[in-house]
Amino acid sequence: MKLISLPLFCAVFAAAQTAPQAVERWSVFEITLRGPESGNPFIDVQLSAVFQHEHRAVTVTGFYDGAGVYRIRFMPDADGAWTYSTSSNTPGLNAKTGAFNVTRPSPDNHGPVTVRHTYHFGYADGTPYYPFGTTAYAWAHQGDELESQTLATLRAAPFNKMRMCVFPKDYVYNQNEPKFYPFPRDASGVNDYTRFNPEFFRHFEGLVRKLMDQGIEADLILFHPYDRWGYAKMPADVDDRYLRYTIARLAAFRNVWWSMANEWDFMKEKKLSDWDRFFRLTQESDPYQHLRSIHNGAILYDHSKPWVTHASIQHDDFNRTVEWLTTYRKPVVFDECKYEGNIPRRWGDISAQEMVRRFWLGFAQGAYVGHGETYIHPQDILWWSKGGVLHGQSPQRIAFLRKIVEQWPERGVVPFPNHQFPAAYREGEFYLYYLDYHQPAEFEFELPPGMKFKADVIDPWEMTITPAPGTYEGKFTLKLPGKPYQAVRFVRAR
Repeated sequence: MKLISLPLFCAVFAAAQTAPQAVERWSVFEITLRGPESGNPFIDVQLSAVFQHEHRAVTVTGFYDGAGVYRIRFMPDADGAWTYSTSSNTPGLNAKTGAFNVTRPSPDNHGPVTVRHTYHFGYADGTPYYPFGTTAYAWAHQGDELESQTLATLRAAPFNKMRMCVFPKDYVYNQNEPKFYPFPRDASGVNDYTRFNPEFFRHFEGLVRKLMDQGIEADLILFHPYDRWGYAKMPADVDDRYLRYTIARLAAFRNVWWSMANEWDFMKEKKLSDWDRFFRLTQESDPYQHLRSIHNGAILYDHSKPWVTHASIQHDDFNRTVEWLTTYRKPVVFDECKYEGNIPRRWGDISAQEMVRRFWLGFAQGAYVGHGETYIHPQDILWWSKGGVLHGQSPQRIAFLRKIVEQWPERGVVPFPNHQFPAAYREGEFYLYYLDYHQPAEFEFELPPGMKFKADVIDPWEMTITPAPGTYEGKFTLKLPGKPYQAVRFVRAR
């Protein structure tokens, strides 16, 4: 029998189970285990862990990361001492125990985003969150140079949410091969759906982590119809296995949102019952209950279903905002209202002025609006698909709006029953009117009597705020610029 020297034995034993001794709240705690490589560990090996803090226990599913490496990721939500114990059908992975300490979060770590006050969002620490999202569907499949450029652009942009596909995308202006594929493929392009490609997922989650470090929510699109690799037509058991594996790998990142699909109704191989199943499976598999939505093409999903946390809508009819808020009683996000750009497609040729107008139409009625950009590029590097750099004029004006919105009442605003202009309010505190295409030189407003308000006239395009002299209450007439696309804000005088 060959003897193992003591130093070598210690190294092997130490590598069998590693985990940090401390992690801050809402960060990723990761257990790394060594286990079998033979057979098919993606299917043959089951692995989970129970994490215990005082009276609470949270069960988390692990995953195989290739080359004999297994991982379990956990996002703790309470400070103090935690313990864990693993369970597995493989003896070498079973009954592994440990302890770690959870420390206070750093100043930029506010935790995951959840729904608050019915129509709005907030971080776990109580800080309000106002989504100012953008879309770059396939940016995670463009290679290191372009992906780094996209992250650099985001650092100077006003966006705090990125809509992005897990699977590669095949569509106009986006027909390049990805660097990595989610499943192993043979020379003829046949996918081995019984296994995953850990390199693909390591790369993808690395970008999700970088977004997290930049304070940006990752709105992850789990399925989409724009595909030439077979991912839109996978069998039901493969769909479910893919969802569980993706959730096991990514759910511990605090900035993750789940979007079941982009244009779900264009995926003709899937039935409505499949989408209901995907929602339920995601809800059951995610220990942290991240936000869940689904994006439509021509047909809206029923966002009133209990597993939907907020309505993600592709539409440009903002007259329906109040209807959807009233019907769903959930946050409404116009994630796609067409894109600023100049391509010869009706969905990608609106002006910067129109994009800014649509942001104000949504926000001034208590909803949220997402950005996208589609300017023709000699190498087909359009932001909406590949990322890169922004060329339009709307982002700086969206940044201006974001500063205004972040000064809103803590509970957010709801539609104001004013039938002439889009308007939102928080009773007795705050009132906002967006005049849209109207251009009155003066207008009679009515505010609660006995309360004094300060007034500001806002030009969303010129990015100016002009205070009106004095204070206002009850019925009064206010002088206005007499030009369209202006806003008027009233804030309770203190």
